[in-house]
Amino acid sequence: MKHTILMVPIGLGVGLTTVSIGLIHALESQGLSVNYLNPFGNQPDLDFNKIENLLSTGQEDVILEAIIGQVEQESEKDGILILQGIISTQLRPYAPNLNSAIAKALDAKVVFVTTPGGKSPLELKEQIIIEAKPYGGIENPRTIGCMINKVGAPVDQYGTARIDLFDLPEDHAEETALCQIFAHPNFKVLGCFPWNRQLMAPRVEDVVKYLDAEIISEGNMKFHRVNFFAIAAATIDHMANVLKPDVMIITPSDRSDTILATCIAYLSGIKIAGLLLSGDYAPSKKALELCTRAMQEGLPVLKVKTDTLRTAISLQNLNIKISENDLERRTALKEYVASHIDAPWLKELLGAQSERNLSPPAFRYQLIEKAKKARKQIVLPEGEEPRIIKAASICAQRKIAQPILLGNPEKIQDIAKKNGITLTPDIQILDPKPLREKYLPSLMELRKHKGITEKNAYEALQENIVVGTLMLAEGVVDGLVAGAIHTTAHTIRPALMLIKTKPDTARVSSIFFMCLPKQVLVYGDCAVNQNPTAEELADIAIQCADSAEQFGISPRVAMISYSTGASGTGADVAKVKEATELIKQKHPNLPVDGPLQYDAAYSADVAAKKAPNSPVAGKATVYVFPDLNTANTTYKAVQRSADVLSIGPMLQGLKKPVNDLSRGALVDDIVFTIAITAIQST
Repeated sequence: MKHTILMVPIGLGVGLTTVSIGLIHALESQGLSVNYLNPFGNQPDLDFNKIENLLSTGQEDVILEAIIGQVEQESEKDGILILQGIISTQLRPYAPNLNSAIAKALDAKVVFVTTPGGKSPLELKEQIIIEAKPYGGIENPRTIGCMINKVGAPVDQYGTARIDLFDLPEDHAEETALCQIFAHPNFKVLGCFPWNRQLMAPRVEDVVKYLDAEIISEGNMKFHRVNFFAIAAATIDHMANVLKPDVMIITPSDRSDTILATCIAYLSGIKIAGLLLSGDYAPSKKALELCTRAMQEGLPVLKVKTDTLRTAISLQNLNIKISENDLERRTALKEYVASHIDAPWLKELLGAQSERNLSPPAFRYQLIEKAKKARKQIVLPEGEEPRIIKAASICAQRKIAQPILLGNPEKIQDIAKKNGITLTPDIQILDPKPLREKYLPSLMELRKHKGITEKNAYEALQENIVVGTLMLAEGVVDGLVAGAIHTTAHTIRPALMLIKTKPDTARVSSIFFMCLPKQVLVYGDCAVNQNPTAEELADIAIQCADSAEQFGISPRVAMISYSTGASGTGADVAKVKEATELIKQKHPNLPVDGPLQYDAAYSADVAAKKAPNSPVAGKATVYVFPDLNTANTTYKAVQRSADVLSIGPMLQGLKKPVNDLSRGALVDDIVFTIAITAIQST
């Protein structure tokens, strides 16, 4: 372990876990290996009752030994350890002293996490200096800095950030001042995170859980987020100021006029987060009947027994902590925090790391960043599939690509609405019907050497994949992604007929990016070529190496077989040997070896015994399998047995990028495939 960093909270509600996760994401995105440990979280041998009992009897050393034991287990792993300190509360006044003792016992570097809480920059600086005293002060080389969260948040009289309060006017001068409160050479502000209401917004279902509310109509409560709460007890004439997007309206159950006004506003296009009825009496049945359409269209309607005032007071204490199953918000927050962490400091840590593997988080981060820079148009012929629509929405919102959905526009809009998917103006929706006529001459021209008739061409154009492929062939779009509801052959065949292979490429092949816990490996060919010859296998390996390098993976190519070196014989082994020699002739500077058994290619210990002089064994990054049967079986075995994310298949060798999806692809799989396609088109 190169570094242990102890994250120490100063005060309550500082967002310690959020900041820690964001720091981990920032480090992993730079290719650093990072481990995370909360020694007080769900540890049966170290719960708070036991801690308090040990402290009361003077046995602090027992606590420290238990924590050191946990850290020692983590220290067997490479990289940086982020250690979460204990949060101080009225019931845990011992927390600062215990955190200080942990820092000393582990010789850990200390980062303080705090919030302004209504304090001026000078007041906050003084507080941090005081809090740093037990750790040797800010002059101590081990106390390396602080991170300031929730800058500019609306706070109550106790300095607590609350989402039920309206935002303050943006004050960039205050933010700048806070980020510069320390000019000390060894202690500085390592991250300054402005308040972002959108990232703090809970889902309606989180509000339901918190209030234990009755659900009158579920609507889109799993997707709607609450940015504001507003009490609406005035007449309709005075409600215009509160009927705004992402607001949860709180109104007494007997205010039928307010209930109806909220529903009408929702149907008119104002995306109200939800309607919360208060009071220990039932709302009007007639009013609810009139609201049926709004509820069918997705408006969540909830009911609590407490009156409006008590309900509003209760919501003041709504914890804006991220729910475990709120992956969307968790991902957005960690990326937001990571983007505001001091870049020079990250580079310092980067320089201290002796060896860098391209970890899965770093690989995924680089994919998204490269795709953002490319900003390509990607056509999605299966535009009426909900997973495709959701992936397109994510890609557009994150500016990964400019998606084009092929399908019935009304049907796509309806599917999106029913699934709570936002379709931004960056997403094009094209009806394929008029495009069939438009591309008929192009198809006939491209296939005239095969004697295609107008009737056959028109029949082929009934397939949206053929339409999308022609759009790609003519340069209207930069890439195509399909396969969520079609076979690989169905997806690839139009590309082979209309796009063709690159001039220097004999055939199309494929790779999977296998995101193992510590690094990303390339497997090929797992989807296209059944039993390639030695020459074809060599070409496939070279394609795989080129693709690996394009995506930031240093290629070290292992030609996989059931034999290592000269230990085995047979036609299959001979083919791999011949392919390896052909690669060395064509690319003498490419690290390649074969035949290698998988364990010799992967494990340094096995490599030392089976192939001690190999430039690749034990550290291979590109695995080229001798046939489709071996390749496909291996990738699926690794993917399922080790619970590994596999991204692909990515097709290689075409003039323009076309990529196939697994029919079981998740939304994230589709997003990453779109990103890969965008990068390939550069």
